[in-house]
Amino acid sequence: MREIIFDTETTGLDFRDDRVIELGCIELVNRFPTGRTFHHYINPQGRPIHAEAQAVHGISAADLMGKPTFSDIAEEFLAFIDGAKLVAHNATFDDPGLVVDTLALARRKHPMGPNSLDALCRRYGIDNARRTKHGALLDSELLAEVYIELIGGKQAALILDSATAPAGGRRNVDDIDISIGARPIALPSRLTAAERSAHASMVGTLGENALWLRVAAEASSAA
Repeated sequence: MREIIFDTETTGLDFRDDRVIELGCIELVNRFPTGRTFHHYINPQGRPIHAEAQAVHGISAADLMGKPTFSDIAEEFLAFIDGAKLVAHNATFDDPGLVVDTLALARRKHPMGPNSLDALCRRYGIDNARRTKHGALLDSELLAEVYIELIGGKQAALILDSATAPAGGRRNVDDIDISIGARPIALPSRLTAAERSAHASMVGTLGENALWLRVAAEASSAA
């Protein structure tokens, strides 16, 4: 299963009138970050950036000079998300089969809230100290960790250290070969003599075909 966690920053706070100026995406496969990302700053073609929005994300009109327009990156973006389910926080879309809203997930799981991205990071112990300003790629990275926590799949997002991770990105946990050897010295039994005696008495009441007797006989033969 392929999913794309994405976030945007815009020229203002009214989605009906404002334009995207930053787009960041993180790819998950089977709920595991692959290391593939998509990130662009986008020139809004003369659309002013409202002071309230700039205070949130810190992106100025000067920062976007010379950046591509949305039409310049549209094909690349569509190719990146092709065939994937989209995941965003506080997403308003008409197709819940295509888009997962993590805010809706959080509200169902934590109805008393708060359920902002920062609040969810605090709830799940996710380090968001770098988030002094909103940023599409950083917020997507944090949201990916939050999303995995919300769906109860933290083990699927296990991050391996650089000594074991492949050069192309993080490994899938199914590909990790873990060997568990026998203990050199067996742990002592915690059963007391009284408990062993009581168990033997109980097994004696079960008849000659009791499962316990067959298991004991097999264990004795193996030894």
